[in-house]
Order: sequence, then C-alpha cells, then structure tokens
Amino acid sequence: MKAPVRDPTKGETGYASNVVLRLKRNYFDETSMPEHTDILSDAEREALAIVSAPAAPKPLVLVVDDNAVNREALILYLKSRGIDAVGADGAEEARLYLHYQQRIALMITDLRMQPEDGLDLIRQIRESERAALSIIVVSGDTDVEEAVDVMHLGVVDFLLKPVDLGKLLELVKKELKIE
Repeated sequence: MKAPVRDPTKGETGYASNVVLRLKRNYFDETSMPEHTDILSDAEREALAIVSAPAAPKPLVLVVDDNAVNREALILYLKSRGIDAVGADGAEEARLYLHYQQRIALMITDLRMQPEDGLDLIRQIRESERAALSIIVVSGDTDVEEAVDVMHLGVVDFLLKPVDLGKLLELVKKELKIE
C-alpha cells in the first residue's frame, strides 16, 4: 500500500509542495531578464516615474465658526469653486480636525466664538506642531487692537463680515497654490 500524498494546503510540507516550489523558481529564473539588459533609457525611466508617482492629496480648508449658517454657507461656496472644505463649530472641534486631518492646509476662522474665541485658537495653533498653518480671519465685530494682535500672530489676512467672497477666494487660491 502506498503512503498517502500530503495535502500542501493543510500546512504540511511534502513532496507536492516542494515540486510546486521548484517549478515556480525555475519559471521565474527562466523568465527574468539578466540585470545588464536595460529596455528603458534614463529619460524614459524618469518620465515613467513622474507619470506613475502617486498624486499629492488635495488640500483641505477648515472653516471654523460657531454660527452654523455662516460656516455652512462658506463651505458650500468653497466647494462650488472646486475647493475641498470641512467645518468645525468651535475651537475644540477645530483642534481635533487639525490633529487628525493632515490634508488641512488652510484655516478660515471667526474671532467671536463661544466658549473659546478665535484669537485663543490661533495662539494655540501657533504653539503647536501645526504652527505654520495658513490662517485667514473673518470677523464681524472687532477693534483695532484685536486686529493688530491677530496680524502679529502671522495670519494671512483679516476680513470683515460681510465677507467679500471674491477677495476671500483670491486669498484661498493663493494660499493653496491653485490657479
């Protein structure tokens, strides 16, 4: 009586699995090209690398405003212009987005928010790992001293409400390097 053939799918090593392995090795040895044979020129290889490189993730704009109507209107406006945007209803949610969403390249924030205002949020960002984040401030109620404080924190611009959407779009495109 013959010995039973071991089943290679059961994790057992035996004659059948060794034969399959040797056949695979021989096939790949025969079909692989010698290292000295080069089909592509350097220029073709470089062009192929550029074409096959993964696309950079599209930048994301974070809109921070505790007024849902203002926040959603601005998000819809940006999206209608082909710009990805998300919204946060205050400083705490904005910090979470900034921590977990690395695509955020620009933040547009209101100053007058509860319980934390936009000025505190900007100060915290400037002291964090996202210190270089581009920030645009929009506010309907501010004084000169506060505006100066905000500008000293390195924001891109300070726009008064009602926001000139053309000016805002121009700033957003410039910061995101969009044509």
